[in-house]
Amino acid sequence: LTAMGDSSMDPTISAPDSTAQQDSMFSMMDVFLISLITGLFTYWFFFRKKKEEVPDLPKMQSVAAPARDSSFIEKMKKTGRNIVVFYGSQTGTAEEFANRLSKDAHRYGLRGMAADPEEYDLSDLSRLSEIDKSLAVFCMATYGEGDPTDNAQDFYDWLQEADADLSGLRFAVFGLGNKTYEHFNAMGKYVDKRLEELGAQRIFELGLGDDDGNLEEDFITWREQFWPAVCEHFGVEATGEESSIRQYELVVHKDVNMNKVYMGEMGRLKSYENQKPPFDAKNPFLAQVTQNRKLNKGGERHLMHLELDISNSKIRYESGDHVAVYPANDSSLVNQIGEILGMDLDTVMSLNNLDEESNKKHPFPCPTSYRTALTYYLDITNPPRTNVLYELAQYASDAGEQERLRKMASSAAEGKALYLSWVVEARRNILAILQDMPSLRPPIDHLCELLPRLQARYYSIASSSKVHPNAIHICAVTVEYETKTGRLNKGVATNWLKNKVPDQNRSSSLVPMYVRKSQFRLPFKPSTPVIMIGPGTGIAPFIGFIQERAWLKDQGKEVGETVLYYGCRHEHEDYLYREELAHFQKEGVLTQLNVAFSRDQAEKVYVQHLLKKNKENVWKLLNEGMAHIYVCGDARNMARDVQNTFYEIVSEFGNMSQPQAMDYVKKLMTKGRYSLDVWS
Repeated sequence: LTAMGDSSMDPTISAPDSTAQQDSMFSMMDVFLISLITGLFTYWFFFRKKKEEVPDLPKMQSVAAPARDSSFIEKMKKTGRNIVVFYGSQTGTAEEFANRLSKDAHRYGLRGMAADPEEYDLSDLSRLSEIDKSLAVFCMATYGEGDPTDNAQDFYDWLQEADADLSGLRFAVFGLGNKTYEHFNAMGKYVDKRLEELGAQRIFELGLGDDDGNLEEDFITWREQFWPAVCEHFGVEATGEESSIRQYELVVHKDVNMNKVYMGEMGRLKSYENQKPPFDAKNPFLAQVTQNRKLNKGGERHLMHLELDISNSKIRYESGDHVAVYPANDSSLVNQIGEILGMDLDTVMSLNNLDEESNKKHPFPCPTSYRTALTYYLDITNPPRTNVLYELAQYASDAGEQERLRKMASSAAEGKALYLSWVVEARRNILAILQDMPSLRPPIDHLCELLPRLQARYYSIASSSKVHPNAIHICAVTVEYETKTGRLNKGVATNWLKNKVPDQNRSSSLVPMYVRKSQFRLPFKPSTPVIMIGPGTGIAPFIGFIQERAWLKDQGKEVGETVLYYGCRHEHEDYLYREELAHFQKEGVLTQLNVAFSRDQAEKVYVQHLLKKNKENVWKLLNEGMAHIYVCGDARNMARDVQNTFYEIVSEFGNMSQPQAMDYVKKLMTKGRYSLDVWS
């Protein structure tokens, strides 16, 4: 290389010398190229097989873990089913009804399956006619303000966009709703109407269940007329009386590795010990309670403010969202059930689905102990539905008690009346029924199969993530009341939360939770005025709203009028967040604070009375300021009374008739200027 370098610099080198040096250069280059080619060939020869094998690995994996078949048609053909019952369920009731209908089918020589629409491709509905005597039934609950449930959202979106020809589809719909809500049974009505528009044939009329009345009776009444219509349509007859068919088989685990036993987790085993985001209904986050204080100064009730630490969870929330918490049943109730049934509750078992093709392998996470199932997975405090009573009747050794249970589970008027008075109105839960029927001693595994799942409880978040990014605040009142039988019934979640003590070293301060997004949102422009109406614990989301408006103001943003109408029983007893509200008013964020104390005078005063009193200002904010209205709290009375008050104000100051005023308010709702976050 030195010679080459020199030659390039020395112009006196002769031509022969130059040629000799070129020969030398080529020989070195040849050696270099030959070495390179040899090296590449050797590498290719020895390593090429390994490279070729790589694409085979995914094939091997796909054999070991096949993708779930999203075609319910293929599954029905494979398993000999001809009736599919889809459910849109938020709290488990619609799923329960769907299971009952699918089990009914065998009485008519038909075979049914309950199906979660989230797990299947619903465009396959157009192919259902490929199956003889086929029928699709839809048990659809309405959530919130006329919304589909989480698991039916994709189905709802598909229905809205679909232009499918469903002319070969036979269907029926049962809706689950609540008449205290503005959009009663909106989802059931929409599915029924839309399927008909797409050409499907309705074989029985739409059923409308009302949870504000007696949902169970509504379902039974619809069901007892539905099946005769099915029989007539398909030309089939009942094969005999309703019989008890077990859906799951019991397996008791004697020598079990406790690391493989569920201890209350909702989805993944050991998920509470090894937390991994994202957190949702099947993978809740264990939040530490950092504060739990009583809000009211007196009275018999216990109103509380809790703060949950969500640091390092990557959970994000907005003001107006809901926090869902998974509670646990009272251990004394669980122990009493174990004692009455003479069972060791620490027995580890599994309930395995007898239908091997079912996507639902167990009624709750298994293997687990009876104690864990009754504490974390099963609803033992609500009055059981009639199908549970029917199945349990066979285990009553006393003929009178057995007859009473069967009568309450029947569709006869006398039976319905007895169920309503003895179970529903008396608020008898499963423990009370076992106590009041001494001969009724069912096997605990069958009881666990029959009881519905314990559901998450939703609370309006009482904080702003702008101010509290690592915490979620809850405002709640403990539920406690005496039943007609003299028993003291306690709300599962609120009493469980009440006993959560802030202590970083104890599991007793942990709350399994996740966030559910809401449409209850502050206006996009901070300068837009807001009118918030929330008596009692209905103030919760507005604490978050006001915190956020204060934060926006501190950021230099122009913040519009922020008006609150709040109500409680007594000024010196249950005036929630009094100091905080006074502070916000002093800072000029809360421009109006109107408080109704309903029981501090002879004549009761509620929030709607204060709205009427300030009607001119309310109309000005609404009409000129384009204010957004927010209502949170009781749906049965307060929300309806407030809405009627707005009809009156709009009618008076807008010079409109009552129907015009109602239409005006409905349009506000459609435009997102009148929002509700209510419960019954």
